[in-house]
Amino acid sequence: MRYFPTFLRLSERPCLVVGGGETALRKVRLLRKAQAAVTVVADAIDPRDIATELLTLERDAAIRLERRGFRPEDVEGQAVVISATEMPARDELVALTARRAGRPVNVVDRPDLSDFITPAIVDRDPVTIAISSAGTAPVLARRLRAQIEALLPNRLGALASFADSFRRAVKVNIHDGRARLRFWDRFFDGPVAASVIAGDETAAREKMLTLVNAASARENPQGRVSIVGAGPGDPDLLTFKAMRALQHADVVVYDKLVGPEILDYARRDAERIYVGKTRGNHTRTQDEINGILVEEARLGKQVVRLKGGDPFIFGRGGEEQDYLVQHGIAVEVVPGITAAAGCAASSGIPLTHRDHAQAVTFVTGHAKDGEPDLDWSALANLKQTLVIYMGVSTIARSCERLVQHGLDPQTPAAVIENGTLPEQRTVTGTLTDLASLVAANGIKGPGLFIVGDVVSAAGGAAALAGSAGIGLGAQTEPLHRLAV
Repeated sequence: MRYFPTFLRLSERPCLVVGGGETALRKVRLLRKAQAAVTVVADAIDPRDIATELLTLERDAAIRLERRGFRPEDVEGQAVVISATEMPARDELVALTARRAGRPVNVVDRPDLSDFITPAIVDRDPVTIAISSAGTAPVLARRLRAQIEALLPNRLGALASFADSFRRAVKVNIHDGRARLRFWDRFFDGPVAASVIAGDETAAREKMLTLVNAASARENPQGRVSIVGAGPGDPDLLTFKAMRALQHADVVVYDKLVGPEILDYARRDAERIYVGKTRGNHTRTQDEINGILVEEARLGKQVVRLKGGDPFIFGRGGEEQDYLVQHGIAVEVVPGITAAAGCAASSGIPLTHRDHAQAVTFVTGHAKDGEPDLDWSALANLKQTLVIYMGVSTIARSCERLVQHGLDPQTPAAVIENGTLPEQRTVTGTLTDLASLVAANGIKGPGLFIVGDVVSAAGGAAALAGSAGIGLGAQTEPLHRLAV
């Protein structure tokens, strides 16, 4: 984050705009919308329509217009200074003078001279949304603004003002902070808010009074736990339901495989509890994690148990669900994209293919003693794709077992490390040499092991997707290659 986002209260505060062209006029309009006391300094105003608008504003006492050159003393006492002369030397002088006086300055189209930038704005007063590209791509920021404008109802500001008019009444009637939060969540999703958006505030106020005074509004909030799948790593693969759960959570209990980009979707004031586990290093035992979930829910909190991939596929989500139900805690499960689907897709490897595999089997490569108790004969003899989760540390033994039980040593195989993330790497080979290739390339995990003819079917996709920056084992080349 290059700029710290904030909103300044400029109402009736002095602000300086230097310049008399179209760009300067746009800044004047923006400052006037914030009710700032604007002074414009310009030795030339052009073209005529701009001069007409500025002179009209001056006549109406909306701005003070000084038709002269910039002076260093002009910056004194200003809340902000904006230079829009479009003359580099003069803009640099204004910026230098403002900084020496300790006044925040913006020079239009010169982020190198600016202490702050003016973002693209969606205005639904009092709701204001600002979009910034840190000055790198203003056209992109404007396009985003247009998309957001199309999504938001025109009366969104009226809804915010309506809610504000009832804040004190809600606080008086509902003393518990979490209960108030739940009340407002229900309000904004419910029929009262819909009436305000539709323009029927009279009916909305009658309904709101009933809602605020209802006994249910004052009940202590009931805690619950949402066991949420975060997907394989790419935050764009979060489901909408997972995002909503994160945005309503009081507490987020998360694993090692959940990255900071995904945690950023949680409410800013949500408590975060890390319970990540790696092989041989558990910060919390499963019993301790279960206890945390029950304890937090019994305090009336909305708890999100956030897991990489899908919580019901080698995520111990079923165990946690059983424990919560046994202790009388309401629980829901939000599925996520499992690592097999996400990592295979990002590597161009189809898990099923009419010519190569009519089935796919998921197994774990990790067990308490280091090697899982699997039916290797069954796994080696089906015409299928085999996906081994958490299998990097046992990959040599897994390959050996499959060959011992009849699978062709030349069967294509792949290991995908950090799947779906920018640092994804894919190593491809055969059962005979894959373990040595993994060791030679320093693959440590988290990784996914895929065995089957489908690995060789990824060649066309690899050639096409490689130009898009997806890390693929390039099957158009001989096997045993590493792609980043």
